[in-house]
Order: sequence, then structure tokens, then C-alpha cells
Amino acid sequence: MLIDHLIYAQPDLDAAVAEIEDSFGVRAAGGGQHPGRGTHNKVLGLGPRTYLEIIAPDPRQPEPSGPRPYGVEGITRGQLVGWAVACDDIEGAVERARSMGFDPGEVVDGQRVSATGTLLRWRVTRNANTAGLVPFLINWGDTPHPAVDATPGLVLSSVHVEHPEPRSLATALAAVGADVEVRQAPEPALVARINGPHGEQELR
Repeated sequence: MLIDHLIYAQPDLDAAVAEIEDSFGVRAAGGGQHPGRGTHNKVLGLGPRTYLEIIAPDPRQPEPSGPRPYGVEGITRGQLVGWAVACDDIEGAVERARSMGFDPGEVVDGQRVSATGTLLRWRVTRNANTAGLVPFLINWGDTPHPAVDATPGLVLSSVHVEHPEPRSLATALAAVGADVEVRQAPEPALVARINGPHGEQELR
């Protein structure tokens, strides 16, 4: 399993960037807008092919025609709302997931305009729209991976999932190749341990 990125959503992007910087000691930069989706983001590197996406509603865009994607719709406080697993053959991965009893949705195209005006393109499974504890699948094709140019300084140590009924997630997680521990807890949560200038900290 290669974790492509984690998604941290907050109602205000600048506030989220400041919050993450205060906790971990590195300030996110870059990112850009998701045209027509009503969101914008900043990014932080977590490894050679892994990054943290900080995302929020974009006040510079008109209200989108549908719900904002990536777990942003209705967000009221900062939290990890989703994650993505990288795959080389995304159609094949979807077929395997369906054969194992979980449908991550059809493969759709995504794009955003970077801070420098470059158009980045990727392909994801439809469950990216709502994000959540079960990761979506992503393939960047020929687009340079965002981790390459993301602000460095952080390293992802571990990820685990918390849920009142851990076994209820077993089929879906296995189907998308998410080899992750699910711990019993009162409330569902995605939890990451991240190492940086302030030492190893938890983000959930």
C-alpha cells in the first residue's frame, strides 16, 4: 500500500495552514483551485510520493452546482476527512475491489490549477467525492506528483482508523488494498502520526 495523500479539511484555508504550521512546524504552500468544485488547497510533503492536502471552500469561486468534493461539504472544524491510495492500474484495481465486495465507484477525471497556473490532472474513484475512512484510489498518469514540489520537512510515520465497529470496515479496506489497523473507539476517525520540526505529533 502506498498512501498517496491525506486530506485535512477546514472551513478556512488560511486558518488551516496556520493551524498545521503551529502543530508541526512547517508552513504549507503551493496548491491551487479546483475549478467548478468550489474548493482550494495547499500542500505539504510527507515523503517522496506522499503529501498532506489542506483543503477548504474557496470564497473566490461561485457556489458549485453540487456538493463540494473530498469531504469538504459541511465541514465545521479542522479534521482529517479522507485519504488516497496510489495505484498504477486504476481500472484493474476497481475490478478487484468489486470482486471482493466493495464498489469504490467509477473512475473519473479530476483537475486543479496550481499556484503557478499549471493544470494538474489525475484519475480517481468516485468515492473521492465524499472521502471518509475508506480511501479512494488515485492515479496521476503523466502529471508530476504533487509531493515532488510540496514544501518538505514532514514525514508520515503511520496511519490508523478508529471506529465503534472495526469489523464493519474490513471488507472495504481490504478491497482497496488499504492495509491499515482499525482500532475500536467511540467515534469514527482517521488518525495520522507525522514527524517534523516539533517532533512526532498526531493529526486526526
